[in-house]
Amino acid sequence: MDIQFLVSLALIGLTFGLYIWIAIYNKAKATSDFYVAGRGVPPVFNGMAIGADWMSAASFIGMAGTIMILGYDGLAYIMGWSGGYLLLTFLLAPQLRKYGRYTVPEFIGDRYKSDTARLIAAVATIIISFTYSIGQLSGSGVVIGRLLEVDAAVGTLIGVVLIAFYSAFGGMKGITWTQVAQYIILIIAYLIPVIFMALQLTQNPLPWISYGEIISELGELDRELGISEYLVPFTEATKWQFLALMFTLMAGTAGLPHVIVRFYTVSTMKAARWSGAWALLFIGLLYLSAPAYAAFSRFILMTKVAGSAINDLPAWTTAWVDTGRLSVADKNGDGVLQWAEIVISKDIVVMATPEIANLGIFVIGLMAAGAMAAALSTAGGLMIAISAALSHDIYFRTINPNASEKKRLAVGRWSIVIATVIAGLTALNPPGAITQIVAWAFALASGSFFPALLLGVWWKRANGPGAIAGMVVGLTVTLGYIFAAKYGGFTILGIIDTGAGVFGAASAILANVIVSLATKAPSQEIQDEIVDLRYPEQMTYKDGEVWMNE
Repeated sequence: MDIQFLVSLALIGLTFGLYIWIAIYNKAKATSDFYVAGRGVPPVFNGMAIGADWMSAASFIGMAGTIMILGYDGLAYIMGWSGGYLLLTFLLAPQLRKYGRYTVPEFIGDRYKSDTARLIAAVATIIISFTYSIGQLSGSGVVIGRLLEVDAAVGTLIGVVLIAFYSAFGGMKGITWTQVAQYIILIIAYLIPVIFMALQLTQNPLPWISYGEIISELGELDRELGISEYLVPFTEATKWQFLALMFTLMAGTAGLPHVIVRFYTVSTMKAARWSGAWALLFIGLLYLSAPAYAAFSRFILMTKVAGSAINDLPAWTTAWVDTGRLSVADKNGDGVLQWAEIVISKDIVVMATPEIANLGIFVIGLMAAGAMAAALSTAGGLMIAISAALSHDIYFRTINPNASEKKRLAVGRWSIVIATVIAGLTALNPPGAITQIVAWAFALASGSFFPALLLGVWWKRANGPGAIAGMVVGLTVTLGYIFAAKYGGFTILGIIDTGAGVFGAASAILANVIVSLATKAPSQEIQDEIVDLRYPEQMTYKDGEVWMNE
């Protein structure tokens, strides 16, 4: 048992212990604690929790790897996800907070005065969150599997046990403060290696400024090898796929139920806006660093690993080859490993780079702890979203409206445990790479919730039948396109499965508008209620006039 293993294990063990202690200390004792953390989270800490909830395994583990492999085309992920937060912060989050519900399905059901719409939204929440959680649990399996030098499947099951415990025990209240701790750990873990690599390669500790010179050298290396240049756009996909993916991620961000519910945990509309502002700052620290990380990692692989004798490769390669996520084979038999002979999964680039760059055992262990924090923080938020849909929107609002608070909490906790186990078992054999699976979840959110929420807040004529038609059509089109593109090779303008949300959102908005106009308009009371959402909490809109609250 080497010292690197012990250091990594100690760091992860300490962080796991911290998460469990926070969950126990902040145990949810009431349904408002369990679903919305008692609506008392300060904006700056809520911004941190949003950042941790948001910067999932896809962002922490997969983002830099995706950019490293795709080059310019990988920037669609950064632009789409960042732009989505602007949409959410300005167009939806404050208004949804003013409406004062616990969940997104509850808002849809009450806004459109339709139990059917709420039920469809609850099912959509479960589908979206379940899809997203598969990517997170798969990511935790990569980290734990590498750390313990076991199969990734065993690592996934270990992650399942931990998530099920602290999510079910603490509810949203416990998860919120756990996510604050997880954000601090993951951002430190992400920034330290990229700063060290910047010092190693450019003698400048600010990677955001210095990685430009590495980009120039990468271009020269690409030309020497006769491969697609790193900064040339649309080499991996069409321009339409780039734009479709960017839209899918933006609209999906603004419609993800586990992200929106974070804005319910603050006390006012103003606090919701400030939460979004803080979240953008905290998320930007990672997103501005990912391109630098990708450039440094690619440069090190191209200059220090490619060109090595096949029998004299660094020790780290053996451990990663054993995980099945790295392949190094001397295909031409010349005894030298060529760049084209390295096949590296985008999901391990961030995890492997501290070893590739020889940054030391503490940094490697810190990276493992940070990656686990990223995967666990998002998975916890997703499990709360699934639990709320099952226990609040389906069980309490539909099946048993007279259920006691104790009974509702018990149903919520058990639904988390069951959902985590099922998602973990599915993640043992994931249907795609982490970023791809996550993109599907965003496509489903952009085809279902985004149109229903956007029209629900900003078009007072939208009604229940329109919302139902929009969600059903949007989900059907999105799922149909994902399956047709991934398994049938069907594409429109070169748009593949990860860009399916553009078709889902367009069809959902169209269906909602057409059906709403063809059916009875909402009552004047509902229309006034919707217009009222657009004004600050100090004001009330009624009967065509705006009144100041005393």
